[in-house]
Amino acid sequence: MTGGLQTFLLAFTALFSIVNPIGSAIIFSQVTGGRSHAERTLLARRIGLYASLVMLGALWAGATVLSFFGVSLAALRIAGGFVVATTAWTLLTAPERNESKKEEQASHAEGEEDVAFFPLTMPFTTGPGTISVAIALGSNLTWAGPDSALRALGASLAALAIAGCVWLAYAWADRVVDLLGRARARVLSRLSAFLLLCVGTQIALNGISDFVAGLGGR
Repeated sequence: MTGGLQTFLLAFTALFSIVNPIGSAIIFSQVTGGRSHAERTLLARRIGLYASLVMLGALWAGATVLSFFGVSLAALRIAGGFVVATTAWTLLTAPERNESKKEEQASHAEGEEDVAFFPLTMPFTTGPGTISVAIALGSNLTWAGPDSALRALGASLAALAIAGCVWLAYAWADRVVDLLGRARARVLSRLSAFLLLCVGTQIALNGISDFVAGLGGR
């Protein structure tokens, strides 16, 4: 398996788990129930666009901004990995708490006109958790090695693919509700949360490995 494909699968799994387009679509359907299908489709497209910009920005600029403030790459990977793993553990053990939080965030969209960016993109779809995961994934990318460009492309395509999933899931939120319902969506959320836990652990281990290697080189 090429490095680009591996990175795509890693990033897609992590971002899908934290964004949870299927579960979020169920809540989106509730808070936009008073709008027409055409309005919800347009809203879904705008949210997908904004979500892609948020994820790509965090993926590429997040690690650079933190390094500007003196945070080492190893420290960023260790902290990012722990944040991702902790978030995944919460999603795995208490998905109801996350659903309640999202419902509260999305409730501000009821009765408002321009809600595509706030609150339906930020913080409902791509909130602090998603940004943390994207920064952690970005810190895990390096420009060393022959396949570095493919890895960078794989991570970017994963972010765009998640944005596409958000667009489709939100545009067809009613069908998602009819097909899955809250119970099946919660099962899917738990399965993806376990994968996210593994991703966070791997990122943290990469950071620890970098730190130990740095000590050995002194």
